[in-house]
Amino acid sequence: MVNRPVAGDDGPASRHSDDARVARVNGRALHRPGEALDGETLRQRAGTELLRQAAQRAGLLAAEDPPCDDGVPSEAAVLAIETLLERELRVPEPSEEACRRLHAQHPERYGSGERVRARHVLFAVTPGVDVAALLAHAEPLLLQLRSCQPGAEADEAFSAAARRYSNCPSSEHGGDLGWLRREDCAPEFAGEIFGHPGIGVLSQLVRSRFGLHIVEVLGRDAGEAPAFDEVRDAVEAALRRHSWITALRQYVRVLAGDAVLEGVDLDAADSPLVQ
Repeated sequence: MVNRPVAGDDGPASRHSDDARVARVNGRALHRPGEALDGETLRQRAGTELLRQAAQRAGLLAAEDPPCDDGVPSEAAVLAIETLLERELRVPEPSEEACRRLHAQHPERYGSGERVRARHVLFAVTPGVDVAALLAHAEPLLLQLRSCQPGAEADEAFSAAARRYSNCPSSEHGGDLGWLRREDCAPEFAGEIFGHPGIGVLSQLVRSRFGLHIVEVLGRDAGEAPAFDEVRDAVEAALRRHSWITALRQYVRVLAGDAVLEGVDLDAADSPLVQ
């Protein structure tokens, strides 16, 4: 990985232009001239751009696919990156011992109950809205939020995304919908949040009559925790997700090692480096 700093005020006059201050990956701009982004946003965009270029090299994406200097990759790029990750990431199957250990440590995560506490980011679908354009925004954000390691940073990342993007009054509260019963939700929404065990960001966008939702299940009102055999699938899914996050971080860092980076430092990243 070659890191080149963005031009500073003490550089040659020719590098004082806005264009000289643009961060790039292998010469591809991560933002528009004059646009100021924080370091974390730049690192996430760099991760996405590294994957987009890798998809092009693998023949999964057309060479003329445009770089996303607005932070929103094309729909074709999103699909190509998903295919690339399915091909390249090696996620081991969790062992019986590891599953039982996780269940024993956190039995409360796998209860089944009639209430779910959830939050969401809603991309509202209204008459005249370009659904393809919404998908181009929602799918990369879903990948980013799914990739966050559980903890305070992941919590804040979801809240910030809801405040910035969600078309729901709950955005003022980080997307928090509180505790929900099935009858509180549209049937198609309830079917998704009650139909999958465990907690965490759901792996796919939830489509409802209101639009496209990125949903995170924060808790379940379970009563007594079920036996391990009843929730084995949910425990395995949680461990696979953790392994997938680890594999993604490692893969992006390998790509970065072979890239020329200007104005962005991936070594400082705490996130999974993907937007």
